[in-house]
Amino acid sequence: QVQLVESGGGLVQAGGSLSVSCAASGRTSSITTMAWFRQAPGKERHLVAGITLNLGRTYYADSVKGRFTISRDKAKNTVYLQMNSLKPEDTAIYYCAATPNWKPLNSPTYDFWGRGTQVTVSS
Repeated sequence: QVQLVESGGGLVQAGGSLSVSCAASGRTSSITTMAWFRQAPGKERHLVAGITLNLGRTYYADSVKGRFTISRDKAKNTVYLQMNSLKPEDTAIYYCAATPNWKPLNSPTYDFWGRGTQVTVSS
């Protein structure tokens, strides 16, 4: 099993920046890919960004390209999401996810999930 704990959410004004982190524990050696999803009130959860832990290959949803950056620290079993030029529509609960299975980076199917961290962008 893998446990994921997100941190770093909060309130920020539009145009500002925020970084969220996800620390993995447990059978971390089995993880191949990690990702960030988000779910806005009344909407479905969507993939925001993904990263492979070995080579650091990345994927971004069109809505965040050029504004968000996903990165990983293999030694710390931690994945980060740096969010710049934030917009009110970025307001959501951000969830970290991980999988031991190799799959396309834009796949929405993950096996382990964190509890989420709230990101609120005020206009």
